[in-house]
Amino acid sequence: MKGVEETIGVTETAPIPKQRGEALLDHAVRYAEERHWDVLAGTWLEAGDGRELCSCGGGEDCTAPGAHPAVKDWAAQATGSAVQVRRMWSRHPQASILLPTGRTFDVIDVAETAGFLALARMERLELTVGPVTRTPDRRMMFFVLPGAGAKLPDLVRKLGWPPASLDLRARGEGEYVAAPPTRYGLQGSVQWAMRPTPANRWLPDAEELVDALAYACGRDAAAARARRA
Repeated sequence: MKGVEETIGVTETAPIPKQRGEALLDHAVRYAEERHWDVLAGTWLEAGDGRELCSCGGGEDCTAPGAHPAVKDWAAQATGSAVQVRRMWSRHPQASILLPTGRTFDVIDVAETAGFLALARMERLELTVGPVTRTPDRRMMFFVLPGAGAKLPDLVRKLGWPPASLDLRARGEGEYVAAPPTRYGLQGSVQWAMRPTPANRWLPDAEELVDALAYACGRDAAAARARRA
């Protein structure tokens, strides 16, 4: 996985997206045009009283400031049209970039410590890994083919793990993830741990990654128990 050109497009000459310094619109359009992902403009951060608070008006009670849908019917508003994407961000240039799951991809959500351990194991096994994000609240999101939510519990059981014992879950239909470079309040920005590239355009199935992910989550859980002992 190391050394793979970090591009988001479908050709080797596609532009390389920066983690910072570009308008959110530029990133959102790339996701729609070059990756064919549906995109949604979410909430954003507003400065006031020396603080940055979520545009939703929830104040300090907001659990994902600047990184959640702004409307109830958000799923219907998500679009893969670059024209519509530009229209959304022309109204709110600072809006977060949200990607609905359960459409062109699901994600498998694990703790950051387990995620990095799993990536190292996947590299040793020479597995093809899809895009992976890191969130400011120390989570990692592994992009896989749709349907992961339905099959993940059985896959984990077949490996000998009770699903409830692992910090491992899938996000599918009716859910979403925040995309880079969306900010979470004062915690920081979502980043790519593995960028979208031509090499990972075709996403893996959850079954291809679950062994490494379950193993890493099991190790993480055991380490946590040892620390508490």
